[in-house]
Amino acid sequence: MSLRFLFALLVATGFAVQAAHSQTLSLKPFKDELFAYPAALSTGDNGAYTVLDYHEMRDINQRDEVPEKRVRAQYTDPGVRKVQQDLMLKTDAGDIRHVAVGRTEGASIIVLYLHGQGGSRKQGVDDFTFGGNFNRIKNLMAANNGLYLSPDFPDFGDKGAAQVAALIDHYAQQSPGAKIFVACGSMGGMICWKLAARKDTGGRINGLLLLGSLWDDSFLTSPAFKRRVPVFFGQGSHDVVFPVEKQEAFFRSILAKKSYPTRFVRFETGTHGTPIRMVDWRGTLNWMLTKAP
Repeated sequence: MSLRFLFALLVATGFAVQAAHSQTLSLKPFKDELFAYPAALSTGDNGAYTVLDYHEMRDINQRDEVPEKRVRAQYTDPGVRKVQQDLMLKTDAGDIRHVAVGRTEGASIIVLYLHGQGGSRKQGVDDFTFGGNFNRIKNLMAANNGLYLSPDFPDFGDKGAAQVAALIDHYAQQSPGAKIFVACGSMGGMICWKLAARKDTGGRINGLLLLGSLWDDSFLTSPAFKRRVPVFFGQGSHDVVFPVEKQEAFFRSILAKKSYPTRFVRFETGTHGTPIRMVDWRGTLNWMLTKAP
């Protein structure tokens, strides 16, 4: 066997193993029974659209020890803080303060959360607010050799997008085999759409989660759209900031494009922050992993 043939065989095997890993990656459970979605009131669009039976009394008052401030203890595992770091990354786009949870090198999956107006990197790692759902994504990443990032950024415009893009670029280089998913809460969605439109991040990210967020028709011509990057929408039916009807219309405009991989979960009677509290991180990310380019 020649050295050239052996080298080619090793390279091909490496690519095959990497491809198989990305195809079969499925996040292991973490408190799934506590974070399971409530009953579905209706479904449509061949399962892509779901209306869920959200109730504030059950999903906030019974779930939280102190409503909207501290979830009951059984919903969290604060031990994940052992692999949590508050870091500063110096880049050409500026210094980026961010919290990293899990593997900063060699991660199997990377998830970022981008906060909305008035938020900070601390919101995305608060173990006790939003029904413990940030603690869940932290534990999911830590238990699955993943990395979770919650950054600060200066604005919701081009400068903020440039810093988040630089953060993604840095950690993508540290974990070249990782799929990258960006979740954007409320106004953070402005950065989600800007990342999709950039040549660098639009060609690199593997999924977008819009949580109580806004729409952007320019996505339909973006590099991310052309790669068929899956998009998840979570929206409360009583969201007075971003009306659910407009987000539903945008979702259907995407869905109409050759059965584009997108899902919409409507939390009936839910408000602006409901999707951040209620999104099923594991179910959504596992679906995205099966669709990610």
